[in-house]
Amino acid sequence: MLELNQPIADFSALSTSEQAFNLATYRGHNVVIYFYPKDNTPGCTTQGQQFRDFYPQFQALNTIIVGVSRDSLRSHENFKAKHQLPFELITDPDEILCRTFDVIKLKTLYGKQHLGIERSTFLIDAAGILRREWRKVRVPNHVEEVLIAVQSLPTLTKNE
Repeated sequence: MLELNQPIADFSALSTSEQAFNLATYRGHNVVIYFYPKDNTPGCTTQGQQFRDFYPQFQALNTIIVGVSRDSLRSHENFKAKHQLPFELITDPDEILCRTFDVIKLKTLYGKQHLGIERSTFLIDAAGILRREWRKVRVPNHVEEVLIAVQSLPTLTKNE
């Protein structure tokens, strides 16, 4: 179980652009990991576009953005290209990351229950410490809220 103000264990996962995403590679950068239910659905598209639109501000704050869903790499590549997303998307068909971050929840859609991804976002600081988490995310104004949280993080000095 993840705990605030505790280190996040390194992980490696398949991501777009034919590369593996390794959390340890980004030590020294803040990392925003957002989990979303499905490529090309209205809320997920809007969320991805908002992270895209604010991407330069996140970059200026030494922050990497990465999205995660259970969709295939092919679906992710198409979604990324269609919406010109400048960040990588991780595929998690076996729900390894989803379960690590505890985002698989019982959901109800049209009266039927199923297990699905609860829209959630996690902010990991440059030292690899989980600093914030947002669960049951509502898309409007969420990306701006994450940006404000990143702005409030202390910056590391060269010796840290």
